[in-house]
Amino acid sequence: MVSSQQIEGVTTLTEDENISKEWNSFEMGHCDAHHPVIAAIDLGTNSCRLLVASVNIASLKKTFFRTRPNPLGWKIIDSFAKIVRLGEGLHKDDTLSEDAIERSLEALAICKKKIDMRHVSRMRAVATEACRRATNGHILVERAKAELGLEIDIVTATEEGRLALTGCAGILNARIPYGIVFDIGGGSTEIIFLRIDPDGRQRPGYPILFEVIDSISIPYGVVTLSEVYAQFASSPEIHNDIRTQVRDEITRFVKQHDIRTLIKAEKIQMVGSSGTVTTLAALKMGLPRYERKRVDGAFLKLTDVHEISKFLLDMDPDVRANYACIGGGRSDLVVVGSAILEGICDAIPTSYLRVADRGVREGILSELLISISR
Repeated sequence: MVSSQQIEGVTTLTEDENISKEWNSFEMGHCDAHHPVIAAIDLGTNSCRLLVASVNIASLKKTFFRTRPNPLGWKIIDSFAKIVRLGEGLHKDDTLSEDAIERSLEALAICKKKIDMRHVSRMRAVATEACRRATNGHILVERAKAELGLEIDIVTATEEGRLALTGCAGILNARIPYGIVFDIGGGSTEIIFLRIDPDGRQRPGYPILFEVIDSISIPYGVVTLSEVYAQFASSPEIHNDIRTQVRDEITRFVKQHDIRTLIKAEKIQMVGSSGTVTTLAALKMGLPRYERKRVDGAFLKLTDVHEISKFLLDMDPDVRANYACIGGGRSDLVVVGSAILEGICDAIPTSYLRVADRGVREGILSELLISISR
C-alpha cells in the first residue's frame, strides 16, 4: 500500500475508508456510470503507447480540486507499448512506408482489443510528428477508423507540447517561479517555457498552476536522426555534431527570454520527459531492470547527464544492446537521444533536471478526468 512517506505530497490511501471500499470493488472489474474507464493512445514516431485508467466518480469529485488529488479518484489498470518505427524512412521523401503503417495498425489493433475488453467509455488517440510531417499521414488515420473503429487526431506541435506539459505538471515545484519542460521524441523535440502561479485560481486536476510563456519545436528526434546518420549515428563525431546543432537551435530561444539570468538567480527548474531521460536516470541509479516508481520524479545533475552520455557512447554496441535498462532495439536511439539531451543541457545549464516518466498519454488522461469531474 502506498503511503505519504513513500511518495512526497500524496495523501495516504486510508484517509477515507468508505471510498476505499468502493475502490476495492471497482478494482475487481466493476464498471458503470459511477465508475467509468478512460484511455489514452499516443502514436509517436517510434512507438505506440496506451494507458487505461479506471475512475471512481465519488472520490474524484471529492478530491479533484485539491492541490494534490487523492489517488483513490483514479488508477491505471492497463497499459501497452510497442516500438513501431512509424517514422522509418520519413526523412527521405516525407511519406510513411507501407510497412510502417502496417506495424502501427497491428499495434493499434492490440490497443483496440484492450479498450474493448476494459469497456472504455471515454478515450482520445493522438498521432504526433511522423503523421504531422508525412504527406500520407491521413491514410493511416483513415485506415485506423475504417478497420479498427479508432479515431486518431493528428495534433500540432503546440498541442503535443501542451499535452506533455499537462502530463508532467504533477512534478513541478510550486516554489520555483519558472520552468522549462522538454520532451525528446522520435521525430522532434518540444521545449516549453512556463511561469508558475502559486497564488492563482485553482484549476481542477492541476496540482500546479502554470502559464505557458512560449514554446518551440525543433526537428531533432531520436528516430529521424538515427536514420539520417545510419551506422554513424553512434560515433563520437556525429554525437558532438548533433549536440552542437541542438545547443545552437535552443540558444536562440534561451536568449530571447533571458533564461540564463533566471538560471543564475536560481528561479527556474527543468523537467525532462522522454525515454532518453528516464533511461539515463535508470543507468545512474544502477537499476538491474527499469523501475518506473523509482525513476519518475527523480533528479539528475547535469554533470551526471554528461557522464552517462559518455559512458553510453564509449560502450561496446553489443554490450549496450543487452543492457536491461535500455531495452532491445533502443541501443542506438538512446545514444542519439543523449546527444540531443546534452545539447539541451548545454543551452540551458541548470544544476539539475527532474525526470518525468510521463507525458502525452498522462496529459490526455488528465484532461479526460477534468471533463468527468465537471
